[in-house]
Amino acid sequence: MNIFHGIDWVLVLFYFMLVIIGWVNIYSATFTDDEYELVNFSTEYGKQLIWIGLSIPLIIFILLFDSKFYEKFGSIIYVISLISLAGLFIFGKNINGAKSWYDFGGFSFQPSEFAKAATALAIAKLVSDKLFNLKKLNTQLQAFIILLIPAILITLQPDPGSALVYSSFIFVLYREGLPIYYITVGFIATFLFVITLYFGFSYTLIGSFIAFTIILAYFIFYRKKAFKKGWIKILGIYLASVLFIFSVDIVFNKVFEQRHRDRFNILLGKTDDIKSIGYNTNQSVTTIASGGFAGKGFLEGERTQGGFVPENQTDYIFTIVGEEWGFLGSTAVIVLYVLFLLRIIQIAERQKLKFSRVYGYSIAAIFFMHFAINVGMVLGLLPTIGIPLPFFSYGGSALWGFTMLLFIFIKLDSNRSYEW
Repeated sequence: MNIFHGIDWVLVLFYFMLVIIGWVNIYSATFTDDEYELVNFSTEYGKQLIWIGLSIPLIIFILLFDSKFYEKFGSIIYVISLISLAGLFIFGKNINGAKSWYDFGGFSFQPSEFAKAATALAIAKLVSDKLFNLKKLNTQLQAFIILLIPAILITLQPDPGSALVYSSFIFVLYREGLPIYYITVGFIATFLFVITLYFGFSYTLIGSFIAFTIILAYFIFYRKKAFKKGWIKILGIYLASVLFIFSVDIVFNKVFEQRHRDRFNILLGKTDDIKSIGYNTNQSVTTIASGGFAGKGFLEGERTQGGFVPENQTDYIFTIVGEEWGFLGSTAVIVLYVLFLLRIIQIAERQKLKFSRVYGYSIAAIFFMHFAINVGMVLGLLPTIGIPLPFFSYGGSALWGFTMLLFIFIKLDSNRSYEW
C-alpha cells in the first residue's frame, strides 16, 4: 500500500515552508549568546525541533488509515475529545490561571488543540448525512450543539481565545445551506457589542430607539403593506437588540474580569495604558514598526533580542517577522498564508464527497481564524486573547493539532477519485 498515493504535494510544501520559517523565528526569539547551537534540546527552539521531527511519524500515522476511517469514527473521535476536555477540570494542571493542560512528568498536553480536528470531523459527518438539511431548525440546533459543547468546555478552563475559533464554523455551515440571517445576526450583534462598549449603555440604547423610530416611520408611510405583514418581526428585532445591549452591559461589567475590560478599553481608545495591560500590544506594534521596509536582518532585531515583547516565541511571534524581516518579509509571510488557505479551499471544492468538502472548509475556516486574529492582535487591531499563529508559534500541542487538522484532509483528498 502506497500511503503517499494521490497526495497533494503543493499543500505539503506549504506546510513545511510554514513550519521551517516558523522554527527560524522561534530560534531568533529564544537565541542567546550562551545558547546558540542549532541543535540544543535544552532550549525552546531545540524542543520545537523535536516536535517538528516527531510530526513526521504523526503524519505517516495519519496517512496509514484509510479515508473511510475518519468518516466512520468521526463521532467517536469527537466524544473522546470532549472527555479529554472535561477531564481537565479534575486532572488538569493550572498554568497562568487556566486548567488547559495535562502534565505527564514534564510532558504537557493541551487537548483543546486536538479538539478542533475532532469537531471538524463531527461537523463533516453530521452535515454529509443524506437526511441532513440546514434549512430546518432541528438540524441547525444539532450542528450548533456540536460546536457549543467544546467551546463551552474550553471557555470554562478559562481559555476564551481558543473557544472563539469555533465561531468560524458558521461560514462552513453557511456554505452548506445555513440561512444567511445567522451571519447577518452575527454581524449586527458584533456591531452592537462594539458601539455599546464605545459609547456606553445609555447612549447606545437611545441610538437604537432613534434608529427603530426612523425605520418604523419609513414602513408606516412608504411600505404600509409590508408593515402590516411584518410589524411583529420589526418589533421583535428591536426588542432583541435592546435585550442584547442589556446583556453586553451586564457581561462586560459583571462577567468579564478587569483585565478583559482593560483590553477592550485600550483597543477602543478609551484608555491608554502602555505599562501594564497594554504593555504587550504597545511593545508589539513598536517592534514591528521598527523593522521598517526591509527589516534589520536575522538575529539583528534589538527589540527581539532584548526581550521587549513577552512571549514573542508564542502568541507574539509575528513581531519577530516584522522587526527582522520588515514590511517585505511580513508581506511575504502573509501572502504565503493566503496561498495556503486558497489551496485548501481549491482542494475542498474538487471533492466528490460531501464529507471531505465540509471537512476541508472547516479546516480552512479554523486556520483563517487563527491567522487573522493572531496577526490582528500583534498589530493592535484586535484585543489580546492568546491564540497561536499556525505552524509558527512555539508549542508541541499546537503544532501537532494543526498538523492533524491538515493531514487528515490531505488523506481525504488523496482518495477523492474513489467511491466509498
